[in-house]
Amino acid sequence: MHPTEKAVVPTRVIGLISGTSVDGIDAALVEISGTELDLKVELVAGATYPYPAELRERILAVGAGVAISMAELAEIDDAIAQVFAQAAQNIQIGHQPATLIGSHGQTVYHRPPKEGAGEQGSRGREMLTTHGLNPSYSLTVLGISLGYSLQLGRGALIAHLTNIATVSNFRVADIAIGGHGAPLVPRVDAYLLSHPQEGRCIQNIGGIGNVAYIPPRHGDWLSKIRAWDTGPGNSLLDLAVEHLSAGAKTYDENGNWAASGIPCHPLIEQWLNQDYFHLPPPKSTGRELFGVTYLHQCLKDAQAYQLNPADILATLTELTAASIFHSYRTFLPEMPQRVLLCGGGSRNLYLKQRLQLLLGSIPVWTTDEVGLSADFKEAIAFAVLAYWRHLGIPGNLPTATGAPQEVLLGEIHQGQS
Repeated sequence: MHPTEKAVVPTRVIGLISGTSVDGIDAALVEISGTELDLKVELVAGATYPYPAELRERILAVGAGVAISMAELAEIDDAIAQVFAQAAQNIQIGHQPATLIGSHGQTVYHRPPKEGAGEQGSRGREMLTTHGLNPSYSLTVLGISLGYSLQLGRGALIAHLTNIATVSNFRVADIAIGGHGAPLVPRVDAYLLSHPQEGRCIQNIGGIGNVAYIPPRHGDWLSKIRAWDTGPGNSLLDLAVEHLSAGAKTYDENGNWAASGIPCHPLIEQWLNQDYFHLPPPKSTGRELFGVTYLHQCLKDAQAYQLNPADILATLTELTAASIFHSYRTFLPEMPQRVLLCGGGSRNLYLKQRLQLLLGSIPVWTTDEVGLSADFKEAIAFAVLAYWRHLGIPGNLPTATGAPQEVLLGEIHQGQS
């Protein structure tokens, strides 16, 4: 739909996402009303649909940097779109159908811009225009490094298979103007989870952890929101569990295995010296940094301390909690009055306990406790972003992504009638 075209606002939307853990497709069927401050979302149905085992292994291999041909990449792209489309169809069974899908797809590669790229990108476009050149030309001619992010599962195919208009490729518009294209959820968090008197941190713990600091909702509060990727979430834990169990397990349920071990604090202090943890926001990361190679280095470092498998998991879990706490203490304008967890890591009771211990008197809740599903919040967010795109409302938050301005997020693909 053209941004200026008037149309009936869709109220029933499906959000689809698979995170860096590649656990499966989270699907949320929601009813949306309002626009921003009056935004209301009701979760009608939510479910996670696992990837076929072979497809998951192929995705993990691509994400780990295994070389494949363009033909193989196309096959994976199509296969992901097909399972996303099936998830969209399954989540509607027994319910009134949706009129719009927001599909984040599956991230297989993320390259952040170099520090200051957002500001440089803005200057670069001005220089190109001044010299009579098309500002869409590559900015590398000016020594400017933009980010890049690749999400597989093409929206056009999802729209065709479901016959539902689909919004996809949410990150590219923000990246094109110099932003990180991540995190994209903070604007949704601002309107669904802010509080009139209470400063909150919305902490997602997926494969990668990311935070949105939402100040009390008064005055120029939107401009004071800060958000960034805090570092590893479940990614290292899941990889470690699979490695330490010789493939028998894929995750540490409730953190029980880690809870039976003892964290090695000298190792944690060593790992927290990693450059990423000290890079000021806006910043983003992924498996490219906190992936298989990083885990192998962690395991190598742990050999000097003769840790058993439970101790290794306890130490890696403590790294996730400690990196979150370090991030807050180092980069927030002030500590929050409450932390709200979401994502798969919010179900890791040991991780939650360790984070609570570090945060002291600051209560650590889940978003469930304030009325928004912790399991499906990210999928809900991409339903909202699709809804906003359909209405012509910007979806990014420049203070979160580092982009110089607000932009419409996502490409719209119409279903076939």
